[in-house]
Amino acid sequence: MIQLTATPASALVDEPVHIRATGLSPFQVVILQASLADEKGNLFHSQAYYKANEAGEVDLQQAPSLGGDYIGVHPMGLFWSLKPEKFLMKLVKKDVVNSPFLVQIKLYDSNLQLTDIATTAPKVSLTLERWYVAPGVKRIQVREGPLRGTLFLPPGEGRFPGIIDLFGGIGGLIEYRASLLASHGFVSLALAYFNYEDLPAQPEKTELDYFEEAVNFLLRHPKVLGPGIGIVSISKGAEIGLSMAIHLKQVTATVLINGPNFILGIPQVYHGQISKPLALSPQSLSINALGLAEFQHSFEEARREASETSLLPIEKAHGHFLFIVGEDDKNLNSKVYAEQATQQLSRYGKNNWTLLSYPGAGHLLEPPYSPLCCASEISSLHLSIHWGGEVTPHAAAQEHSWKEIQKFLRKHLVPVVTSQL
Repeated sequence: MIQLTATPASALVDEPVHIRATGLSPFQVVILQASLADEKGNLFHSQAYYKANEAGEVDLQQAPSLGGDYIGVHPMGLFWSLKPEKFLMKLVKKDVVNSPFLVQIKLYDSNLQLTDIATTAPKVSLTLERWYVAPGVKRIQVREGPLRGTLFLPPGEGRFPGIIDLFGGIGGLIEYRASLLASHGFVSLALAYFNYEDLPAQPEKTELDYFEEAVNFLLRHPKVLGPGIGIVSISKGAEIGLSMAIHLKQVTATVLINGPNFILGIPQVYHGQISKPLALSPQSLSINALGLAEFQHSFEEARREASETSLLPIEKAHGHFLFIVGEDDKNLNSKVYAEQATQQLSRYGKNNWTLLSYPGAGHLLEPPYSPLCCASEISSLHLSIHWGGEVTPHAAAQEHSWKEIQKFLRKHLVPVVTSQL
């Protein structure tokens, strides 16, 4: 009898699953398919061909995929190769607490026509729960003064390292990365800063005082270890994260994922002082053959003409930096910007940085096993944007960088206690 097992059947989305099929004929070729529906009913699916061994088993930890959405030994390939049925859809979890994503794994005969899969019952199937929050994590809505966001507290006694989680130019409140970090022992504040509740939909300036208030709010919390906090940030959020690290001594560990080393789009204001942005060159915005916008080189002309003073003075920061770069980023020339920032630090005799650069990875680097979103529609900009990335190397970058982010934050936020004899 054919059996399909997956261990664990319920887990966090960033945890691997061991999938095995048994009871097959020796050397039988089968199709394994994964599918899920997001909270709006949008469908995502993936599939791969596998050949059973002489014992009639397929173990995804050892068996290579022979074809389909990926090739080779990739135990979690069915998850990170999920593709949307509708073009320009990104898989995003809104409600991180009350429900998991349900992933169906199905096994079919390989002689089945792919067009017939939708109307044919699988030989065997199972459903997995993929959660964004661990048991015991508390979610607390934050509406304190001007601050808008969500605080996630890890379970257990004692105090934990604190981080602020910042996303980029789509705005709103995005919680899934903060909830996962809390699941791994960080007090995490998912901070909204525009296009959410009473925050401006399209701000004319970035008020750094708002982010300073968020830092102080976090440090006041009795569950936060202190004395410093960390930032995890991407894209426009990384511009703000870098500025926070420069101006705020309380920020001691900053993760910058595919961000600029200058101010994007709108001015920054801190204690009344205005810092101007680099001008976007509209004529250098390119539209590719699929009609997708690429901003990768849109700031190059302005950067060449601008003086060194247009670059953020990263050398003034007191904390440590982890730069994470997808070398196939089509949205920002982030590899160049990160290298420029690290060279700037080196010129000032600083070695407070680590640079991780991933060939084949795109702009939207997410927690592990998240499907690559290489393009999506940004309704506020009325544009469809090309984010870049190749499926397999992007997946590898996500898995590696997620571990490195957590190691970096613990290293610089958790004091080393030395025993005194």
